[in-house]
Amino acid sequence: MWVFYLISLPLTLGMVTVTLRYFAGPHVPKYVIFTVGYAWFCSISIIILVPADIWTTIIGHDKGGIAFFWSWSYWSTFILTWAVVPTIQGYEDAGDFTMSERLKTSIRANLVFYICVGSIGLLGLILLIIMRGKWSGGILGFAMACSNTFGLVTGAFLLGFGLSEIPKSIWKNADWSNRQKVLSHRVAKMAVKLDDAHQEFSNAIVVAQATSNQMSKRDPLRPYMDVIDNMLLQMLREDPSFKPQGGRLGENDMDYDTDDKTMAALRRQLRRAQEEYYRYKSEYMTCVMDALELEDTIKNYEHRDSTGWKYVSSFRGSRMGTLGSFLDMIELLWRCILRMQLEKVLAVILGCMSAAILLAEATILPSGVDLSLFSILINAVGKQEMLVQIAAFVPLMYMCICTYYSLFKVGMLMFYSLTPRQTSSVSLLMICSMVARYAPPISYNFLNLIRLDGNAKTTFEKRMGNIDDAVPFFGKGFNKIYPLIMVIYTLLVASNFFGRVIDRVVDFLGSWKWFKFQTEEPDVDGLDPSGVIILQRGKEVLA
Repeated sequence: MWVFYLISLPLTLGMVTVTLRYFAGPHVPKYVIFTVGYAWFCSISIIILVPADIWTTIIGHDKGGIAFFWSWSYWSTFILTWAVVPTIQGYEDAGDFTMSERLKTSIRANLVFYICVGSIGLLGLILLIIMRGKWSGGILGFAMACSNTFGLVTGAFLLGFGLSEIPKSIWKNADWSNRQKVLSHRVAKMAVKLDDAHQEFSNAIVVAQATSNQMSKRDPLRPYMDVIDNMLLQMLREDPSFKPQGGRLGENDMDYDTDDKTMAALRRQLRRAQEEYYRYKSEYMTCVMDALELEDTIKNYEHRDSTGWKYVSSFRGSRMGTLGSFLDMIELLWRCILRMQLEKVLAVILGCMSAAILLAEATILPSGVDLSLFSILINAVGKQEMLVQIAAFVPLMYMCICTYYSLFKVGMLMFYSLTPRQTSSVSLLMICSMVARYAPPISYNFLNLIRLDGNAKTTFEKRMGNIDDAVPFFGKGFNKIYPLIMVIYTLLVASNFFGRVIDRVVDFLGSWKWFKFQTEEPDVDGLDPSGVIILQRGKEVLA
């Protein structure tokens, strides 16, 4: 048991560190990075513990160590998700000028949220008492089971979307023609978003400068304005190339100098406008570089014989010397031949794994038949420690990737963003809260797919709480019925049923085009003309 765990923990710590350094923005405080890193580490530790828990259950070993690490990981994520992270997130999002005021703003906002959630929980507790006077596990078991139920229900739809979209998107990306069309549309779309973000940032700067100019030095709010002025100077000093253009004043833009709360709102608006601009700038540059590299790949493949099977970049100098020629040849083989084939093979493998997970989910209900490939595989390898843990870890990690993929897709449309080196503190904290919230339910769902010999129960299952007993108003056998709903939903997503329904609704509604759901990669018939022009200009700049 400990061999797998001792290898996995350092790898997990390294992966979390590298991921944080890659995504965290330049102004993210160290305490935020530590909090996010610790939350991610604890969340992944839960996932790593599941294979070890399965192994100790199979051999009947003492589970004291597993129970300790499970409690440490679970309660760390629980406290971080529901108390620590929301408080820090509200503190980072507040525009107040002192630590105490920012903390008060955060606590006030979180109290409103928890009063609403607490009211719903109290109503559920009253219903439970009315329906059944007692329940196994006590109040703590009831809270854990309710939290797990929420994660299982919402996580099922996130998992189903990822099981369908990840293999499909990898397969589509292997098609150069399709990807070139998608990237041209995405570049055009990101250019519009970047232009809007530039306008918003320019407006925020103009409003701040105008407010500062009309405020006298004896104004009681002048110290707050001086903080905003220094913040603005620091922004412009960090990026001298940024030039505010077209900033406009609205009707209420000169009302910020009325009290300290409006000044805090002005500071918050300026910071948010800056973060949004650089986020879109980073995403825009990434899209442009991806499109230009794809164009180079296609050209190199078509002219591979004339170039002597050497990769020639249109915006990067050629490598020198014998080793340089060898590296150019290796790069051409990778980009033009191997990468496409590997992507197709990976898409097929992940598609098969998705099908195996759906089959296992669909056959949870029949008690006499075990059609779960993972259950059969784990029981077949018997007491070979490493094989058991690998057989459990690989599908579990894939389920986590599918769930978090969907979570990030949904969040980027509405709540937060995950942008390389430009992710703000608020987005990082919200993402870490979501990751921590879904790690236990995903693990619990996976354990439901496995039937160990003798129907032995893992420590994870024993400590997590029984949904059937703790939440009776969901119905007996709820944790075996909800996967069937997820399977049906996944099949509908894979067949693009929802897309066709929405298209028909949009066509029926006529001019209500705002109702149409906008996806990251829409179906396209050809290259976007504006995207092609932008890429041509980008190529000229880089050449």
